[in-house]
Amino acid sequence: MSKTVERTEMRSITSPDFTMQVDKAKYDAMRDALLAAVPTDKPGLTVAEVKERVLPLLPENLFPGGAKAGWWLKGVQLDLEARGLIARENVKPLRLHRL
Repeated sequence: MSKTVERTEMRSITSPDFTMQVDKAKYDAMRDALLAAVPTDKPGLTVAEVKERVLPLLPENLFPGGAKAGWWLKGVQLDLEARGLIARENVKPLRLHRL
């Protein structure tokens, strides 16, 4: 018998009309880690700094050795921006902070 994966909707700030159904457990794990890693103070952290902080917070059973964490980090980042939970500072390199 195959295991059914629970899904959730992921949005994107860059494509407002686009949604994607993704693995809920991985989404939730990355969302929780991202919100824990991103500070509320401006100017925030660079994406590289956020990734450094996020990786140790991810469950090994969902992201073995950090596998696919970069894809999930970007996808959940864009989703949280679309939901108004985090924002970017338009500087180089790009920096993120919580709202």
